[in-house]
Amino acid sequence: MFSDVNVIFFDVGNTLLFPNRERIHAPLAERGFHPDPEHLRDLERRTKNQFDAMMTTNGSPDHSFWWMFYTQLLSEIGLNDDAVRQQLVSGIRNSANWDQIRPGTAEQLRTIGQSYRIAVISNADGRIEDVLRRCGIADCFHTITDSGLVGYEKPHPEIFRQALKSMAATPEESLYVGDVYSVDYLGATGAGMQAVLMDVPGAYRDKGLPRAESLQELQSNLRS
Repeated sequence: MFSDVNVIFFDVGNTLLFPNRERIHAPLAERGFHPDPEHLRDLERRTKNQFDAMMTTNGSPDHSFWWMFYTQLLSEIGLNDDAVRQQLVSGIRNSANWDQIRPGTAEQLRTIGQSYRIAVISNADGRIEDVLRRCGIADCFHTITDSGLVGYEKPHPEIFRQALKSMAATPEESLYVGDVYSVDYLGATGAGMQAVLMDVPGAYRDKGLPRAESLQELQSNLRS
């Protein structure tokens, strides 16, 4: 599926680590609202497709996605409260709240790391390395490129260029794994890299794009 890959860069959010919904959604719980996990997965699928369709270079991609996500969630549960929406968006954009990790992630990354040099490129707040360390996977990566430290957010090509430079890698030998088509896939391919979507909720099943729903599936794709 992928040709001549020597270096793999990973996104973090919704690729390796997942949001602590209990903590982030505390403002909803305080008001008696408890969104169903399947509702949230369905909303993530819908929001990704809507966001991809309207993605522009104006403003912060990360902020825009979550503003759209929580605007729609609050509308669907019947809680139209701007202050709560701001709390939710602020909470989910705090790297410290992305501390949920799938079983086996560290082992799978170490297995991938036996065949490829691996690194991170993340739209974050300057603290993603600390979160990766707390989750026990920071030492899997040669370098960690955090938009909050380098000053550019995906899909801007400069964050990919800086990450490639940190690994002394060429775009042609590099693969990027991320979860949002307009930010991760187009950002990476626009920088000359190969790319694959980590599509855990299945937002891109019918789009004809390279994708995997787990690290285990990604490993199978790498071997094929």
